[in-house]
Amino acid sequence: MPEPFNTLMCDVKDEWLTPPSITESLGHFDLDPCQPIDPPFVHADKGFNVLDNGLSQVWEGRVWCNPPYGRETFKWMKMLADHGDGIGMIFSRTETKGFHAQVFERASAILFLKGRIRFHHVNGEKADKDAAAPSCLIAYGLRNVIALESAVERGDLQGCVVRL
Repeated sequence: MPEPFNTLMCDVKDEWLTPPSITESLGHFDLDPCQPIDPPFVHADKGFNVLDNGLSQVWEGRVWCNPPYGRETFKWMKMLADHGDGIGMIFSRTETKGFHAQVFERASAILFLKGRIRFHHVNGEKADKDAAAPSCLIAYGLRNVIALESAVERGDLQGCVVRL
């Protein structure tokens, strides 16, 4: 029988962190359910890591969610949509079923970011290259729509906000 996948043994390149300037431009967050085990910086007052299984926890307050990308992404976005108060960051894969179900049908607004994000490695170092795809920020709830619009108006983030 194969040994179960151990996320603690992952190469640092398997986990990509949000640049702090993004969350700082959006205001205070109460929870980050996708925080690394030993974060070099934090985006919220409270965080859940892979050992806590953020999908099985109760989410409270304003949430920042940069979920694991791949097949699990939209499970996290569903949880954020169900919670109704937060901002998620995912690739702008607008053609996917998950994007339609959890973003177009449920979100309050989308900020399509200009250019591509340069994420950080789990040790805090900035990646050598930009992400392989464009990203967007997804707002659930009016205060999060306003946070996206305000960040763009101030010039902290560049892109186009589309209210849904």
